[in-house]
Amino acid sequence: MLLKIWHSLMSLFDWFANRRKSGPISQERQERDIADGLWSKCVACGVLAYTKDLRANQMVCPECGHHVRVDSNERIRQLIDANTWQPLDESISPADPLQFRDRKAYSDRLRETQEKTGLIDAVQTGFGQLDKFPVALAVMDFRFMGGSMGSVVGEKITRLIERATQKRYPVIIVCASGGARMQEGMLSLMQMAKISAALECHREARLLYIPILTNPTTGGVTASFAMLGDIIIAEPKATIGFAGRRVIEQTLREKLPEEFQTAEDLLQHGFVDAIVPRTQLKKTLAQLIDLHQPVAPTHHQILQLETIALTAREG
Repeated sequence: MLLKIWHSLMSLFDWFANRRKSGPISQERQERDIADGLWSKCVACGVLAYTKDLRANQMVCPECGHHVRVDSNERIRQLIDANTWQPLDESISPADPLQFRDRKAYSDRLRETQEKTGLIDAVQTGFGQLDKFPVALAVMDFRFMGGSMGSVVGEKITRLIERATQKRYPVIIVCASGGARMQEGMLSLMQMAKISAALECHREARLLYIPILTNPTTGGVTASFAMLGDIIIAEPKATIGFAGRRVIEQTLREKLPEEFQTAEDLLQHGFVDAIVPRTQLKKTLAQLIDLHQPVAPTHHQILQLETIALTAREG
């Protein structure tokens, strides 16, 4: 053990010595290290951070607190206990019912995005344990066509909610989306109502639902399940809204405040319940789930329920 520590210290001393000899790190070398993934540059403050340390800090800049956008795999790793993730409906794949074509055919764009991201569509769903509490989790991935909500996204989230209702699990949905997927037209828009209906059944069963609004959460996602939570949580400085900022400014013909459509602005106006830094998110969710655990009925309450049921049958 001591020998390993000694070698590590010697390597560190050698690194500092070589750095002093070579002088300041050149811009070209910085860019090469960033491209190799060794270092990450914060888009907010410009500070370089060792990627391994940044990942250990939940991809939050240690200098300014900027929350780097993360993919669905990283989000699952952050929230779900190790070796407890059980993915659901991995085989459901999108179709091109409208034969949509803009600059490129929708089917071609789907295939290219699937190859690039390794995902079938813009959401991953499954069961897992969050600090030992069983949960149903859906995580949207902005890499896949801006996290847009098409038929597959709607179907997977709806199935997850329905299964969670049967198992009496709390539902957590991590939202990151530009809205409904225009390439699927009305088939995409109807997912808003379908997911909302499943959430109403979940609510009637007196079960917990928590949406987590990350950057960005906009369009049809905001207009449906993102705002239907029992407790709505947002990440710091996340963009949350329906129509885009430029669209609103062009419609109103006036400049909007800088803080418009930020998580902090929505918290002030009562649209979200709390802003939770990513480093505190898992702990906060575990506390909320623990507080909302169903209370086991007492022996006296069970006798009362049996008496009521017996009376009803005899009547």
